[in-house]
Amino acid sequence: QVQLVESGGGLVQPGGSLRLSCAASGGIFSIYAMGWYRQAPGKQRDLVAGITSGNRTRYVDAVKGRFTISRDNAKNTVYLQMNSLKPEDTAVYYCNTIPGALLSWGQGTQVTVSS
Repeated sequence: QVQLVESGGGLVQPGGSLRLSCAASGGIFSIYAMGWYRQAPGKQRDLVAGITSGNRTRYVDAVKGRFTISRDNAKNTVYLQMNSLKPEDTAVYYCNTIPGALLSWGQGTQVTVSS
């Protein structure tokens, strides 16, 4: 069973940047298409970015042009570079497979955008 561990969150001012990491262990990471999801307080968990095993990427409109998803299969890690952060990006960020979250959720990493 693949286990997921997210890291890299924190408190950042509007316009700032963060780089999130998701390390996977216990399985064949490279075969999975992976995504970054986020859940704001009182809202459902939504997919914001995805990357296939062949490195094709897709983004929701709200983050397009500001977020970049990437992966390093040798390190079993997927990244989310977040630039030009906005207060509405505040959420707990998680990674999991796409389409559909087939793996057990990790603990997530909190991103707070505030002045």
